[in-house]
Amino acid sequence: MGRLLDAYRLRWKRRRLLGRAIARRRELVAVVDRTKDILPDDILCFAVVRNEAVRLPWFLEHHRKLGVARFLVVDNDSDDGTAEFLAAQPDVSLWHTRAGYKASRFGLDWTNWLLARYGHGHWCLTLDADEALVYPYCDTRDLRALTAWLDGQGRGMFGAMMLDMYPKGPLGAQDYRAGEDPFRVLEWFDAANYGMRVQQPMGNPWLQGGPRARVFFADAPERAPTLNKVPLVRWNRRYAYVNSTHSILPPRLNRFYETDGGEAPSGLLLHSKFLNVAVARAGEEKMRGEHFSNPALYDRYYEAVAADPDLWCSASRRFTGWRGLEAAGLMSRGGWL
Repeated sequence: MGRLLDAYRLRWKRRRLLGRAIARRRELVAVVDRTKDILPDDILCFAVVRNEAVRLPWFLEHHRKLGVARFLVVDNDSDDGTAEFLAAQPDVSLWHTRAGYKASRFGLDWTNWLLARYGHGHWCLTLDADEALVYPYCDTRDLRALTAWLDGQGRGMFGAMMLDMYPKGPLGAQDYRAGEDPFRVLEWFDAANYGMRVQQPMGNPWLQGGPRARVFFADAPERAPTLNKVPLVRWNRRYAYVNSTHSILPPRLNRFYETDGGEAPSGLLLHSKFLNVAVARAGEEKMRGEHFSNPALYDRYYEAVAADPDLWCSASRRFTGWRGLEAAGLMSRGGWL
């Protein structure tokens, strides 16, 4: 009886989320709409951005090389040239909004609308501008190969853990210019100190750990950021993201882990949050209070980032490519050979 009640409640939750997305579509104003050029088998990428002119050139190029054909992006009132840069890209459709990021469930209402409107039937990659997807064989096999294999396996999604990357030395001391590979600067990661539990009733994993837990939330690890995501999904207009891409409805799409002792295929989202610009932006994000449901709880975190910390430690491991990440147990081929 309990499972039936949970299923009923989750169906209504999904409908409410889709209803919110339909209502919030009025907050989006098309700047450049190239969606008529989307082909039936195109892989699409969706993002909500604000002041990401530094990260976007490499972000677009990296995911183009992986096989993304079209980008559908919401600009949340940038003032650093982000909108102008995106509007000039021939594979980008761009919408603008001045509406509140938090009020839109941290951009999810806008994303869910665009996914429902344009993503139905497509493999869709939903990312932040500071995330870069990597997966086993990503240097030789593009997303078309991966998604074809997932289709053949009857898997409608591909899960990934967000991996915080960082430099050796103070964050602000590192030099980075737009268009460069950020992971030539952010060369290091934590290979251990991660924990997972399964949340009910959606059955989604809850992963925490890494340098943010180690450095900023050592005295309250339960408040450390969530790292699990479901970024790649063969979309259906009835689907809805619930909490960023950390969880999704219907709940079967959250289960990118195996329960019989085997390994499910998974990737990683290399996280470039800790470029040198993070130090200056920490104060701005604290003032805006738009990134967490209870921003007061994260004041110390923002203050610590603004203090220009060094996240490196003796256990840090250098990034050498996807094989090293797989060897560390952070992602899995899961039968894809």
